[in-house]
Amino acid sequence: MKAHEIMEKRMAFSFEVFPPKTDEGMTKLAGKGGVLEKLYKLKPDYISCTYGAGGGNVGKNLEVLDAVKASGSVIPITHFTCIGNTHEGIKQQLQTYLEHGIDHMLALRGDLPFGWTGTGGDLHYATELVKFVRDTFGDKFTIAVAGSPEGHIACRSLEADISFLKQKQDEGANFIMTQLCWDMDQFRRWVDAIRKAGVTLPIDVGIMPVLDAAATINMALSRNGCVIPRALAEIISRYWIFPNPFAPADDAADTKKAAFKEAGIEYTIRLIDEYRVCGIAGIHLYALNKYDDVARIVLESGIKDL
Repeated sequence: MKAHEIMEKRMAFSFEVFPPKTDEGMTKLAGKGGVLEKLYKLKPDYISCTYGAGGGNVGKNLEVLDAVKASGSVIPITHFTCIGNTHEGIKQQLQTYLEHGIDHMLALRGDLPFGWTGTGGDLHYATELVKFVRDTFGDKFTIAVAGSPEGHIACRSLEADISFLKQKQDEGANFIMTQLCWDMDQFRRWVDAIRKAGVTLPIDVGIMPVLDAAATINMALSRNGCVIPRALAEIISRYWIFPNPFAPADDAADTKKAAFKEAGIEYTIRLIDEYRVCGIAGIHLYALNKYDDVARIVLESGIKDL
């Protein structure tokens, strides 16, 4: 069954992982008894794997997805960007994925490397990528596309962003995977707006567990331009590490980090509750290549009752 077909029947549940840069990291993630094998026990419907920054580390991406495919029980989904890609290169890479039994993808423009003014390839936008994949491969791929509840930071307006999302649907996308959003009021407004614009695709919500103050601030501001709601700001303030949360840790900082993680996990669980009430089609949890914390979130939130 395809991912979007699962969403038509019930709420889907999935993880995102990233390709490790080292052999040791790969063993920890995809080796025997590694993180992936533990995540399978939580019975996700699919696991997606990112690229490295700027579309790099593709080989490791495929290695991770091969491991997911070999599990026999979880759908592997590759992220795929326009960065530095020619038409022929895209065709060859996607054909390789198909030959490995990987027929789900998240079609992205990709984050531009610092100093770049364009993708450096033949395609400039995710809308073009969706169209090219459909024209080239027909229905061989299930295509997810990104949705930005607060609007993509590179887009001139939220209205323009929604119009591009509608275009992705018209070009053949199957479902939406949202970018990070902690602002539930804005998320609900966005859902109303895209539905009014004629976007009917299932919405799979991307959620990053709040586990570390520095990582939370970095994820919100470095790429996504996300609003940090008052409730989350209070947690960051309560456990603030002076002079800043990016400074090297000491014993006192370690104590605060542990307390922050506990409060962050509780916040993440409450966030999942709010999302589920919105009638979403799926929860896509960023596993951060770890198991214990995300497993606790999955079980305590009731996403899975094992």
